[in-house]
Amino acid sequence: MPGGRLTQQERQQIALGLADGLAYAEIARRLDRPTSTITREVMRNGGPAAYRADLAHRATERRAHRRRQAAPRGPKALPEEHGRDPEAVREYEETLTTAFIASGTPKMMARVMACLTLTDNGSLTAAELAQRLEVSPASVSKAITFLEDQGLIRREREEGRRERYVFDEDIWYQSMMASARSTAQVAETSRQGVGVMGPGTPAATRLENAARFLDFVAETMIRAAGQAREVLYAKPGTASDDTAGQEPAHR
Repeated sequence: MPGGRLTQQERQQIALGLADGLAYAEIARRLDRPTSTITREVMRNGGPAAYRADLAHRATERRAHRRRQAAPRGPKALPEEHGRDPEAVREYEETLTTAFIASGTPKMMARVMACLTLTDNGSLTAAELAQRLEVSPASVSKAITFLEDQGLIRREREEGRRERYVFDEDIWYQSMMASARSTAQVAETSRQGVGVMGPGTPAATRLENAARFLDFVAETMIRAAGQAREVLYAKPGTASDDTAGQEPAHR
């Protein structure tokens, strides 16, 4: 499998694949690249509808140039704790950010979430986030407000007036439960339409089938999230492989 950065020719093939409606996995297979590489490339360069090979190539060159200029100061370089490779961490942070974006999180908010996730203590101040992400304090503030409103991060006040922003492990559980509740609401709304459209009609049947499907999905999500919640708090080497059927350890 080839390594290194994407070439301009590969980016042109990506653009052609997107125009043909190919999935990221199929484009990746044709280029003999990881699917994550194609996903990250597309999402950070406008998404599938706006991706342009020439613009993406120039943007990548500009990012590389900025990193070379910033290298002597190293404001974004992560501490080499636990023997980590800073470049590998940086590349993985981009991959994780792309995954968050693909799940529907706006780009700046996704960058903040990824940055917090990859800190060992799970928290940073606004100033530390701005420095690591190389963005303005205003951009960080806007992202923090959005993520707090969504319940994806919380703030803690240190001694004095300084605040730290925390990516809590339980957020994954809360996010799953919120998604399940939203799915259940769509199911209920679909069911309400059966009477309006007339029981037994094609439209009503479609709504009823959708409601049953979504009810099942929502109930499964709630049950699975509850059973697996304790995994979020497991220490290295203690996570159980058979959490199904167990009551959650944290409520």
